[in-house]
Amino acid sequence: MILTPEIKTSITKSVLCWLATTDKAGQPNVSPKEIFTFWGDDQLIIANIASPQTVKNIRQQPLVAVSFIDILVQKGYQLKGKARIVDKEEADFTNLAAPLEAMTGGKFPFATLTLISVEQVKPILAPRYLLFPETTEEEQIAAARKQYGI
Repeated sequence: MILTPEIKTSITKSVLCWLATTDKAGQPNVSPKEIFTFWGDDQLIIANIASPQTVKNIRQQPLVAVSFIDILVQKGYQLKGKARIVDKEEADFTNLAAPLEAMTGGKFPFATLTLISVEQVKPILAPRYLLFPETTEEEQIAAARKQYGI
């Protein structure tokens, strides 16, 4: 199981994720995504709402990275793996799209999905946790609220 319960909880709590792709020439692209969920124990589904470059890149080069972070706790995960674009005409589109459509209530149409088979997971930590290992999440939240005026 690559996507542990802890990682799934982090994904569920995240408002946005950032999907990094490259084209066949190696040009990078990072695009924020707001409609996504895990699928089973090792896959992630992302709705393609307004990301033609992401779709084009994945069709050329399937290796991707996705980052999730709780902006106050400043912890999250980076997931790496292989992606494929699932078109509406494909047999598994309806099944894969169902949880994403439930999230959007039909307000955001999407003609394709990105299905990522996760192969690697790496935690993301704010430098404070590394420089000051005694830092608690509560202290980090308080510092982030102060710094960002929240």
